[in-house]
Amino acid sequence: MADPARARKIADRIKVIVAEYLEFRLKDERLGFVTITDCRVTGDLQHASVFYTVFGSDEERQATADVLAANTGRIRSAVGKGIGIRLTPSLEFIADAIPEGAAHLEDVLAQTRARDAELARAAAGATYAGEADPYRKPVDRDAEDAFEDDLDAGADADVDAR
Repeated sequence: MADPARARKIADRIKVIVAEYLEFRLKDERLGFVTITDCRVTGDLQHASVFYTVFGSDEERQATADVLAANTGRIRSAVGKGIGIRLTPSLEFIADAIPEGAAHLEDVLAQTRARDAELARAAAGATYAGEADPYRKPVDRDAEDAFEDDLDAGADADVDAR
């Protein structure tokens, strides 16, 4: 079993070789605008999964998948010559789901922004259900003492009047 650093280096090299092969050597009009996004190699270096995206419609994606499936042997041969290891890994092309995931996240963010705007409009004219500041404040002792003094003075005046 190879160490992970070597597997990562070989995966990066395979990614570059496949991208160059698709760009410069593979001549097929059905091949769409392909981007190789990632490559993963198993620990024993026997199998490589190559992830790709295609810019375009579903028909172009399917045509590109067909071209890649038809030319897997040629691409593997180019990879074998390019990486120079004893056993050339088998290749598997997998359509990457990154664009669909990104589109889904963009939709969710747009819905969230719309809900936030709706809540902001609703909160613009809102008033408090009770007092504006429902928390108790510390009582000013000087004002309370003055109030009690006024009550005591009123009681004394009431007693004198009788």
